[in-house]
Amino acid sequence: MLVLTRKLGESIAIDDHIKIVVVQIKGKQVRLGIQAPKETKIHREEVYHAIQDQNKESVNSIPDISAQVSKALKS
Repeated sequence: MLVLTRKLGESIAIDDHIKIVVVQIKGKQVRLGIQAPKETKIHREEVYHAIQDQNKESVNSIPDISAQVSKALKS
């Protein structure tokens, strides 16, 4: 993990297309602004994990299509 120190108004560049700016510091909270292409998906980590869990549940809840097709063809 790369750890950087930034002050209010300073930024971090990731590749050529993503910029993270320290917008506000208030007590123990830091507010960040992120400039990135629209096609770049950006989520808070807890939201990202919730999306991943939901995707896994969706995949597991889909019935085994190949078994259904095989059964239908045998009929």
